[in-house]
Amino acid sequence: MKPLQGKIAVVAGSTRGAGRGIAASLGEAGATVYCTGRSVRGNPSDLNRTETIEETAELVTSLGGVGIPVRVDHTVEEDVKSLFKRVNREQNGRLDVLVNNIWGGEKLTEWDTPFWEHSLRNGLIIQERAVKAHLITSYFGAPMMVKRKEGLIIEVTDGIDYRYRGNLFYSLAKISPIHLASAMAEELRPHSVMALAVTPGFLRSEEMLEHFGVTEANWQDAVHSGKPHAEHFGQSETPYFLGRGIAALAASTSLPEKTGRVLPSWQLSDEFGFSDIDGRRPHWGNYAKQHGFL
Repeated sequence: MKPLQGKIAVVAGSTRGAGRGIAASLGEAGATVYCTGRSVRGNPSDLNRTETIEETAELVTSLGGVGIPVRVDHTVEEDVKSLFKRVNREQNGRLDVLVNNIWGGEKLTEWDTPFWEHSLRNGLIIQERAVKAHLITSYFGAPMMVKRKEGLIIEVTDGIDYRYRGNLFYSLAKISPIHLASAMAEELRPHSVMALAVTPGFLRSEEMLEHFGVTEANWQDAVHSGKPHAEHFGQSETPYFLGRGIAALAASTSLPEKTGRVLPSWQLSDEFGFSDIDGRRPHWGNYAKQHGFL
């Protein structure tokens, strides 16, 4: 038996990046995973990238789980409501893990721009996708867990604290999930449902690989590319590193003591002893402290 065999998960925003790594890792542990997002074959989202939720679902299945792709715009209440109606119907009311990973702000964040000069429209869309969408998704997903008096809601963010992250709109979008997890944990506690936030370190996503002009096969070549922040890329991690941390959390018996907290991938690796898919165990926490980031 795999540790999550028979468990039901929804990974909201699993088309690419951390979401795909999380869905795949839950599948690797045996879970049935509903892989949601806006990009489907023949109809990409406004990000106009090639990755699709069908690919993610197929990856989940190939690793030993059951992947189910469902096109959902998590900013649209009816889409989200329909998703959980379907999960409820198909899984006899069971939902064990809900991961809120909706983002979509890559091309909307205007770095090195003060908030009063930043596009207000783009800044508000970032909040809609990274905060409002998370709220909507938890609103419709949590009742399934409350009814069964068990379950785990995970907020995926960037960073472990409330410090400024280089752009007001980005900071607000990434700090909010930390408080969402903390507040949800308090209100869900009487119902034996847990909520927490997680963060990767330097994430080696598809988009980041493209930014540095490398692939997963030769990613370390980027360290000497001379591009901004390339010198730190040697400490990067694949999306599966955080994914394996979430899979370990979902199978853990120590969840009650973690509810309401924000947990980084490197801390989860230290506690549960897993490695990234390339065999490495990057520790962004130690590296960031040495270089004055934390």
